[in-house]
Amino acid sequence: MRLSRYFLPVLKENPSEAQIVSHRLMLRAGMIKQAQAGIYSWLPLGYKVLKNIENIVHEEQVRAGHIPMLMPTLQSADLWRESGRYDDYGEEMLRITDRHGRDMLYGPTNEELITDIFRSHVSSYKDLPMTLYHIQWKFRDEIRPRFGVMRGREFLMKDGYNFDVTKEDALHAYNRHLVTYLRSYERMGLQAIPMRADGGPIGGDYTHEFLVLADTGESEVFYDSEITDLKFGNREIDYDNVEQCQAVLEEFTGRYARTDETHDEALFNEVPEARRRSARGIEVGQIFYFGTKYSEALGATVQNAEGKSVPVHMGSHGIGVSRLLGAIIEASHDDNGIIWPEGVTPFHCGIVNLKQGDTEADAACEALYAALTAIGLEPLYDDRKERAGGKFATMDLIGLPWRITVGPRGLKNGVVELTSRRTGESEELSPEAAIEKVAAIYGKTIPA
Repeated sequence: MRLSRYFLPVLKENPSEAQIVSHRLMLRAGMIKQAQAGIYSWLPLGYKVLKNIENIVHEEQVRAGHIPMLMPTLQSADLWRESGRYDDYGEEMLRITDRHGRDMLYGPTNEELITDIFRSHVSSYKDLPMTLYHIQWKFRDEIRPRFGVMRGREFLMKDGYNFDVTKEDALHAYNRHLVTYLRSYERMGLQAIPMRADGGPIGGDYTHEFLVLADTGESEVFYDSEITDLKFGNREIDYDNVEQCQAVLEEFTGRYARTDETHDEALFNEVPEARRRSARGIEVGQIFYFGTKYSEALGATVQNAEGKSVPVHMGSHGIGVSRLLGAIIEASHDDNGIIWPEGVTPFHCGIVNLKQGDTEADAACEALYAALTAIGLEPLYDDRKERAGGKFATMDLIGLPWRITVGPRGLKNGVVELTSRRTGESEELSPEAAIEKVAAIYGKTIPA
């Protein structure tokens, strides 16, 4: 993409309505525009990052054997009355009446709808285990939406639902989801700590929230500092292996880590004092096992191996896809703007032409652009006739991890400058060497 042809409405001044870093930078970088309180249009740059995050979530869910689908945003109130949640959910639920007088709602979650789908089509234990998931827009009518996409009313969420014959099988699904979430967050450049949490309106005794530590987090958290040393890395997991998945659960939840809702001061005091930490955290996902709560209420049963009709054991598992953008920015920024991790960046690198209109500089930039594109990377070429300082400020603000700077002086010596956004370090390389280094960073191969 060439910046002269891109829609990137950056702002020079900090918006007065933005209270936290991520909201401020998303507005300034031209990623979002508020449509109304807590509801945003996703502009091209923000939409690219949103899709990158969504793709990572899809890939890790499919890797674990989970099956994607799509459910509607509007749901029938009758299903929620059948489960008993229609009146219990509270004013966050947006209730609607259609032209025929039917009660509807804009779904805040999908336990009822997915259970209705399941009970309509599955009747035998032979079809289990099964996990279905989708990534869909949700709506919760927050009384005070704030912090941009961190606490909006409309948000994009992945919610998945497992169906199993026994509690043991359902807890394996719970562990399997924990593994997929750890992998997903690390691919996004985040450390999200699983913490013992409260079930809330979803219900369930087994539940962990995944929290990213940040000063602007809405939750107070308490944890053993050893947990921040844990990394999932590139280890391979057999998702059908109960022992492997259980071992990961024990590794990542064996130390004290709880939100303020479940904090136990006596247990926390058993942690060595030097390792006790309290901080703020941003919730970016949650997993639940709630047994037969919905299957009993909605009649979702299967025949087991003995021919007996039994309610299925269920769990639900959510990742805040749109909220993750805010969390990543809160965890990865500086005074000049965003610093995108390579896994989610909207463009793999920027190309800055210091003297647009100079024959040699233009040709070198075009060659870099073509070479990077040919190996499957997406560069953003700043081909505007702007001052160098303005171009650098834009690149710093939008946070691309790598920048190649091209100017007549460097070209006379056969070099361009490759700069890391995270460290600020630069090195002079030949254009070919710069391409090779960027390709290696993203795991791309240059054809011989």
